[in-house]
Amino acid sequence: MISYWTKATKRFLISEEGPTAVEYAVMLALIVGTCIAAVQSMATATGGSFDSSANAIQGAMSGP
Repeated sequence: MISYWTKATKRFLISEEGPTAVEYAVMLALIVGTCIAAVQSMATATGGSFDSSANAIQGAMSGP
């Protein structure tokens, strides 16, 4: 029984499928995090642009 677990553990450590899956998971997490940060940054910039435009239009509509 111990021999089976020793062989299974040795096979897992030698196999490159486990580390490859972990590397892909880390890359995916970094890509998703970057996308979320970019979308949030764009949303903030867009909101500021709309606010600026709305204030300019409101100022033009109220007159001097």
